[in-house]
Formats: sequence, structure tokens, C-alpha cells
Amino acid sequence: MKVRFMGTGTSVGVPMIGCRCKVCLSTDPRNHRTRSSIAIWSEKASVIIDTPPEFRLQVLRAGITRLDGILFTHLHADHIFGFDDIRRFNQLQGEPLPVYGAPETIEGIRRVFRYAFEPPQQPGTSMPAVRTYPVEGPFQVGDLRFAPVPILHGRLPVTGYRVGSFAYLTDCSEIPAASLPLLEGVETLVLGALRPTPHPTHFSIPEALAAIARLKPRRAYLTHLSHEVDHETVERTLPPNVFLAYDGLELEI
Repeated sequence: MKVRFMGTGTSVGVPMIGCRCKVCLSTDPRNHRTRSSIAIWSEKASVIIDTPPEFRLQVLRAGITRLDGILFTHLHADHIFGFDDIRRFNQLQGEPLPVYGAPETIEGIRRVFRYAFEPPQQPGTSMPAVRTYPVEGPFQVGDLRFAPVPILHGRLPVTGYRVGSFAYLTDCSEIPAASLPLLEGVETLVLGALRPTPHPTHFSIPEALAAIARLKPRRAYLTHLSHEVDHETVERTLPPNVFLAYDGLELEI
């Protein structure tokens, strides 16, 4: 199985509009962060988690021409606003695309993108075609078996996902005690860590490191990073098994 970080930035991306800080002006490509998403490939399945505003650009950059499913973590704009570009995969594959998420996320998708779930308003209208699957337990996409991992983003429930020994937990400020058993044995963990200093709805880097120390994965990658995180400077301060993710990074699982 392979994992590709399609995007690793926070909701405003990096560089941030109108900012002249060192990171936003950096020429290090690892500091150029589109909104957070990952792709997962196996021999029989290709899956994306979240469709951020740069979804089309991320897919083009990765050379992805087929998807067998899209998983959503939650309803915030930086995780869903590339939804309309699903329609190109409908054209390529000739069928609706399966979409998975918590029941409240699926309900929100159907509300926000209502036009995709209603009859066309005029002939020739092109829109995404999806089959929605509310997730309340493990589910299968091709040869990939996913388990939802409930986490908290402030007070907002967010769905993390585990597949095999890999887990992806973005937009996280707390891992509830009930979710800890779902992460036992995880060897590669991706965890959101917004910045070095505290934030009310995201782990800071020290808080993420504390969670990693409790979960004890073999390796961990921090994502959903703000412009307060300079890749080269911050990565030097991390434990040997913890790394900063960056757009385009690929992992073998």
C-alpha cells in the first residue's frame, strides 16, 4: 500500500494571502502547502481522503486518473470544497463514485452540494455523481478495509481513518479515550499539528508529540501545518521517529 500527501496545509494554505513572513516567502517547496488531503493506493483500490479546494490541482500533480472511493473527515470548507471536480472521474469511469463519511458529514455534503443530488435544472448540466455511504463501523473499498476513528476538533466530531497499520487523524485537538483502542498497533500515524503554540481546536506540535508518545507508532508524520512551521527548522527539533509531512511526500506502508 502507498500513501501520498496530496496537501499538508491548514485552512488558509501556505503561503497565506497577504503575508510576508519567512515561511510564506520561502523557496523551500516543503513550505508550499495546499489544503490537507491524502491518497491511498493498493493493488485493487485508489482512495482519496477529503477534497480540498485544490483537489483538481493535487490530482493532476499526482497523476491520478481513477478513484474507487472518497472518504470525508468532516464538513469544513478546506476539506470539501473540491467536491465538484469529482465529476471528471464520473466521465472517465462512467459511473457514480462511492463517498463515505460519518452520517452527519454525509448529510452536510448532501445539503451543501444539493445540486448534485437533485434533477438537472437544465439540459447538458454536468455535476458530480456519487453514491453516499454513512459510516458507523468498518467498511471495504476494494482490498482496503477502513475503520473510522472518532476524534475531536474543538467540539466538532471529526472522523479519522485507520487502514491496516496506518492511521490518518487530521484536524484533531483530542483523541477520546474510547478511540484509543482503535489505534492500538498502528505503526504509521499521521496527526494534525497546526503550529508550535496552543490553539483551541487543533493540536499544537507539543500536544501532538505527547499523543504520539502515548500511542507509540513506529513512525509519525505531522500535517495540517500553518505558516508558523518552517519545515527545515522545526523538523530538526522533532524526535527521530517523527517527521513533518509535505505536499507530494509518498510512503510505503
